[in-house]
Amino acid sequence: MLEARHLHKTYTNGVRALVDVDLHVERGLYGLLGPNGAGKSTLMRILATLQVPDSGTVRFGDIDVLARPRELRKLLGYLPQQIGSYPGVTGWSLLERFSWLHGNTDRRLRRREVGTLLEKVNLTDVGDELVSTYSGGMLRRFGIALALLGSPRLLMVDEPTAGLDPAERDRFHRVLAEVASDAVVLLSTHIVEDVENLCTRLSILADGRIVAEGAPPDLRKPLDGKLWARVVPIGEELPNALHLAARPGGTAVVVFAEAPPDTGYVPRTPNLQDVYHCALQGAVPSAQANA
Repeated sequence: MLEARHLHKTYTNGVRALVDVDLHVERGLYGLLGPNGAGKSTLMRILATLQVPDSGTVRFGDIDVLARPRELRKLLGYLPQQIGSYPGVTGWSLLERFSWLHGNTDRRLRRREVGTLLEKVNLTDVGDELVSTYSGGMLRRFGIALALLGSPRLLMVDEPTAGLDPAERDRFHRVLAEVASDAVVLLSTHIVEDVENLCTRLSILADGRIVAEGAPPDLRKPLDGKLWARVVPIGEELPNALHLAARPGGTAVVVFAEAPPDTGYVPRTPNLQDVYHCALQGAVPSAQANA
């Protein structure tokens, strides 16, 4: 179990990145959802022992993470938002080096681990090529393989599907689901579909605060019977909507209200995207009950 309590972080330029953040993550997949600048990466770096909060506590099992960061690092796999490449080193060689650093000193077992990971992330055919020649999507997948070295008990991935095509995203989702069967997996993203398809619980961050927390069905429930949708033709004035989406010939609008605001609106079944927008706008106070 990963638990953070009352985390605060303010940068020297005055930006309040985290404000009294609590997090409780059991084994399985947990989503951390929020717009760019919400504080997700700051929170991930603190949990990964790369930054220190101004105040608060972090524990993983019986480990006091802030007091004993090296102990957590032995159990941690971390994929940051951006990873660099290494000139003159092949993917296979680099994975082997990091596997050795994880304590895998048996060459035969090390090569087996590297081969398995390259297959998982669909890079077997380019394992002998230089990492510096990998495309953005390939480099992202390589970073996933690095994070999985040593079978981590805690895996944290920050915007993991950025730069991946749909097939690569599906493959990565399967890898995460497999790891989550026996580990704590924290997935930070601004892509609602990643969380909706994978996570049994999630938190939504905005302006450094958790504004909603819970299981997707519980977060959707307060919106039942209160969402209305229609396509507004081009040229017609748009209403004050929860969120908008372009459609051929107009704009699809979703409105939060106790009753349809006008003719032409039809009931909408709530999804996680609706929850996300409501939480960011504070439209449903009950959606924050578990925050």
